[in-house]
Parts: sequence; structure tokens; C-alpha cells
Amino acid sequence: MNDVLFVVHSGIGRITLNRPRALNALTHGMVIAISNQLAAWRDDPAVRAVAIDGAGDRGLCAGGDIRSIYEDARAGGTASLDFWADEYRLNALIARYPKPYLAIMDGLVMGGGVGVSAHGGLRVVTDRSRIAMPEVGIGFVPDVGGTYLLSRAPGQVGVHVALTTAQLSGADAVHCGLADHYVPADRLPDLFDVLSSRTPQAALAAVEEPVPSSALADQPWIDECYAAETVEEILERLRDGGPAAIAAAKEIETKSPTALKVTLRALRSAARLPDLEAALVQEFRIARHALSSPDLVEGVRAQIIDKDRSPRWSPPSLTEVDDATVAAYFAGDPASDLSGVVG
Repeated sequence: MNDVLFVVHSGIGRITLNRPRALNALTHGMVIAISNQLAAWRDDPAVRAVAIDGAGDRGLCAGGDIRSIYEDARAGGTASLDFWADEYRLNALIARYPKPYLAIMDGLVMGGGVGVSAHGGLRVVTDRSRIAMPEVGIGFVPDVGGTYLLSRAPGQVGVHVALTTAQLSGADAVHCGLADHYVPADRLPDLFDVLSSRTPQAALAAVEEPVPSSALADQPWIDECYAAETVEEILERLRDGGPAAIAAAKEIETKSPTALKVTLRALRSAARLPDLEAALVQEFRIARHALSSPDLVEGVRAQIIDKDRSPRWSPPSLTEVDDATVAAYFAGDPASDLSGVVG
């Protein structure tokens, strides 16, 4: 069985991630196949638009193949760097794709799933959408352009999403700028039917519904608390910010201290970067360093392998993560970074 399916029907090139038992998690082979197919369809006059969805009814994509990354990191390998470079290159390709790119963000969409959807020009969420960047929970940092997207969310909501790993509803995702259109899940077949005879924009206009209200849209404590300059200060403000803020603080306290500090710096830096490609280069530098860090292996072990949900972070507290440790994640050769990620 192919891990990713490609079909052209009525001028629509449809990509279906086809690993439903693994929640359509992306492998390196899938990334290469999608990149090659998009390149071929870009110049194919028989393809007027592209749509991507996931097989099964659980979600578009749960992210990258975390077990493979775990084994690579444990062995001191570098295969994950090749995967990330090709994945980030695919994210950049999607963002600048010249034909309409319609992403169906139904069900669970996490990590790499955000990367193959939220950079598209037409992003559809449903009543079943649950979207997240959960990386700090496994000792990693939001990547696949996640720092670029979250740094451009309204106010400080992107920082909240990144540090807590909060799962967003479809409405929340639209509020955060990760999606554009809302279509109830039971109307997705209608959307594909209409696509056969109309442009993606016209098809969406025919079936979409008003976006429900977002739970994150009117939470003044988010901007007040996450505007602080450090993770320690953010936590202090959250603990004094009411029940929802206190719950957020408790969630953050379970994450990798190093990943939290690196993520906050990455988000603040990404907000000043000129484009997605520059953010992807920064993320690649961070990922390269994270591959050899103890927290990535330990985080995956605790959450995915042993599932004891009791990671032993190193260092175990925010106060022990100094500025030099954080700065090391951002060091790198710009020339080699760029050639390895985008272009």
C-alpha cells in the first residue's frame, strides 16, 4: 500500500496521506514523493489546483515519524537532518505554490501536518479539527514554519499555543491565522463534488459556513501574561492571572525547560524575520542542535515509546537553562543552512 496517494480528477490534483493507522504521520519517503508530485503538477496544464487530505477519519496528519527520529537521535545519526531539510523545503514549496493549494485540516493536525497544510493558500477546518504544535512536550521546538506562523498570530496567542501545546479548534485556528475557511466535516464530500466543476474559491463559497467563535479570541490574560520577556516571568504572571491562566502555567511546567526557552526566543526572532524561508533556516539550525540534545530522546521516550508521561528533563528547571545553552541552538553557518533547507 502506498503511503501517499496521487489522483487527478476534473483538473484537481489530490494528495491523500495514506497511513491511517499511524494517523498519517509523514515519512521521509512521503515528503519526497509529495515534493516531486507538486513539481510535476506545477507545470501540468491538466492540473488547475491541488488538494491535500488524509485517509481515515481521525485526522490529516499527526506530524513526522517521531519513532524514526527517536532511533536516529539515540544512535547519534544524522538521517533526521536530511528528513527535516526536505520537509522544510516542501513547506516553502507549498507556501509559494503558483496554483491554488487547498488543505483539508479535518481531525487531528499536528506538527508536520501543520507544515503541509497551513502554508497553503486555501486552508479548511471543520468541526472535528484539532490543531497543535506539541513539540515542547517532547523536548523539541515548533518547526515546519510553525515559529513563523505562530509569531504572526494576534497578540501573544501564538506564544500561548507554542508553550502550552494547546489543541486548537477549527475556530481557534482561523483566529490564529492558521486557517481561512470553515466547512462542517459532513459537507467535505460536497466540497469535493463541487470542486469538479468550479474553482476552489467558488466551491468553498458554495459549502462553507460562518466560522464559529474562538475560545481564544477574547482572553485578555493571554496578551498580558505572555508579553513578558522570559519564560520565568510569563509563569509568574500566569500564576496570578486567574483559573485559565493558572491552568496554562501548570501545563507549561510539565514541558522541557530548555525547549521552552529556545521556543520563546525562536518565536520572538521569527516575528522579525522577513519571510518563511528565513524562519525555516532558523528552525533547521535549532533542529540540528536538538537532535543531539538529551531532552528530545527523553521526551519521545516518555510520550511515545514508554508512555509513562514522566520525562526527566536535563536540566530539570528553567533556572538551570542559561543563556549560552539557548544561544547554542541558534548558531550555524548561514550558507550551509540555506543550501540545506530552501532553494
